[in-house]
Amino acid sequence: MIRIIGIGEMAISNDINDSIKTYALGSCVGITAYSSKRKVGGLIHIALPSPSKIVDVDTRCCFYASTGLPIFINKFHKEYGCSKGELIINVFGGANSIRNCDAFNVGRKNVEFVKKYLDDVNLKINLMETGENVSRTVELSVATGEITVWHQKIII
Repeated sequence: MIRIIGIGEMAISNDINDSIKTYALGSCVGITAYSSKRKVGGLIHIALPSPSKIVDVDTRCCFYASTGLPIFINKFHKEYGCSKGELIINVFGGANSIRNCDAFNVGRKNVEFVKKYLDDVNLKINLMETGENVSRTVELSVATGEITVWHQKIII
């Protein structure tokens, strides 16, 4: 079964019949984690590095890298018995804005935050496909850990 996640959502599965997919990663970042040892895979779709208000965190924890990533990684350990060392981590998205004057640089800031967080918790990134003016759709197969990425150039 294909499990679709949206912005600010995550899914983790140990059902080898599942695949987990998210659409249209522009400035958002999708992080996959996979344990080949346990056949457990997951995907989180992050929109922003951190919340501007504490109140947002309770209802939208996966919307932010600062709150969603710890929950995502800890769930692999607590619910599926995966050690950090067995997780294969991949990062997608973080596209550049097509505007000439983008003061926020959300895509770049998302990628920088994710890289720093993963480095701080000693998780090595296996593959990074980020930046450019490209929207990415990502699908992870739980049975194999295989990742399929579709690209679409962002045009206005």
